[in-house]
Amino acid sequence: MFSPKAAKTDTRDAEKRDALILILAFAAVYIIWGSTYLAISIGIESFPPLTLAALRHLTAGLLLFPILRWKTGVRPTRTQWLTATITGLLLMLMGNGGVCLAERTVPTGVAALLVAMVSFWMVVFDWLRPGGARPGPRVIASLVMGFSGLALLVGPAHLGGSDRVDLTGAGILVVGSFCWAWGSIYSKHNDLTSSPMLGVAMQSLVGGSALWIVAFLSGEVHQVHFAAISLRSWLAVAYLIVFGSGIGFTAYVFILKKSSAARVGTYAFVNPVVALILGWIGAGETITLRTALAAAVILTAVLLVITAPHKNPADAAEVVPTPGEA
Repeated sequence: MFSPKAAKTDTRDAEKRDALILILAFAAVYIIWGSTYLAISIGIESFPPLTLAALRHLTAGLLLFPILRWKTGVRPTRTQWLTATITGLLLMLMGNGGVCLAERTVPTGVAALLVAMVSFWMVVFDWLRPGGARPGPRVIASLVMGFSGLALLVGPAHLGGSDRVDLTGAGILVVGSFCWAWGSIYSKHNDLTSSPMLGVAMQSLVGGSALWIVAFLSGEVHQVHFAAISLRSWLAVAYLIVFGSGIGFTAYVFILKKSSAARVGTYAFVNPVVALILGWIGAGETITLRTALAAAVILTAVLLVITAPHKNPADAAEVVPTPGEA
């Protein structure tokens, strides 16, 4: 016999369960993606940087693609593969490959701060594309503030008694975040599969393969000596594959469906804080006055971007950055 009271209780239980899952998904994106910067720095202790990125992304693609292809029943078209190829090269090769290269000379927390500027590049790209949305005064102010934070990181030379960030590493991260934003906007306005996870698997296959080719041509592959690879570096690679590329992105896709664009975008604000703290605890990195000031400026600017009002939901979705490190 139907009981309205029992039905209400079941509904409340389901709502509580969904709320708990959503909280856990946000926590996964905040913490896991923030921790991948430290995992990368541990991985490149034994692996050359591009080889590390290649191993991570190609392995993830080879594991995920056949499973998702079978589970979803989706058969990607030639156009969808073209989109996945372009975005895979921009996101995985240029974006994440750049992060791995830069972390040889740039502390993990500072790298995360520079990658957070993906938010600004996405606003700029969406503004410049045909029919794009012009940013309002608040967003323009945040852009100026964000790039001021970048200038603070790279100069002057001895601000607050600390040296500026390595210019080559910072330049690689700026180019990498630029490419990640370009790839994100491109993927949004071009044909991809109806399954977001399958699309990521396709991008990982392409990007991982490209990373292997570049690593081989640059001579990196020949520098790998498996007997010399430490256990902690192997564990870091496993963590990046399982948690960074698997669990982290699954949680991201979930919160994209269940939460607002502004709330999802807060990960770009939280990840650098997590990376700074973990770099300080796990890698002995010093949080200097320069870093603290730049972090305050850049993170305030990111917060202004992701909480700025938008004309409609579609516009709001435009400024939600896809995984800046992923």
